[in-house]
Amino acid sequence: MKKHLRNQLLEKRDSLTESQILEKSSEVFRQLKDCPIYIKSQQVMLYLSFRSEVRTEDIIKDLFQQGKRVFIPLTLPKTRELIISELLDVEKDLEIGNFGVLEPKKEAIRPVDPSILDLIIVPGVGFDQRGYRVGYGGGYYDRFLPKLDPSVPTVAPAFEVQLIDNVPTDSYDFPVQYIVTEDQFIDCKMYR
Repeated sequence: MKKHLRNQLLEKRDSLTESQILEKSSEVFRQLKDCPIYIKSQQVMLYLSFRSEVRTEDIIKDLFQQGKRVFIPLTLPKTRELIISELLDVEKDLEIGNFGVLEPKKEAIRPVDPSILDLIIVPGVGFDQRGYRVGYGGGYYDRFLPKLDPSVPTVAPAFEVQLIDNVPTDSYDFPVQYIVTEDQFIDCKMYR
């Protein structure tokens, strides 16, 4: 069921043109930048966008310009865990890693305890208003997010085409607190 839904959602997202992705990503970022949880944050973990995901390059640039610390996930396929590594230089620190996603090079892995994070920007294929997500099927974030202090805000950037009425959930599925699209900022806690 989820696999079929994931494929449908990916098809929808992949149908966006490159210029639509850039334009909509820019709107998502504009919405995020005005949000108090983003403004107050100092130590932000976010994904490095690939394929048709909401682009995160502008967010990363903005965080660096504001002197905030930037952290990225490193996947461990054997245990399906995420290691959190500090990103210091986009040009020098990264290489193509697991699943074709940019990850830190071996010499640029700077692991940190996730408890220092004060904002987590979460990727996903699709979302409902409650904050439940259809991920890529590895369960990495569903394992990682429950380990964090619940006071740490989790926000998912998404395009409107990624929103659906209801994500089928299992007991291990872990929702995000907020979703930001090119058109709206959703407080998911209001819908649970």
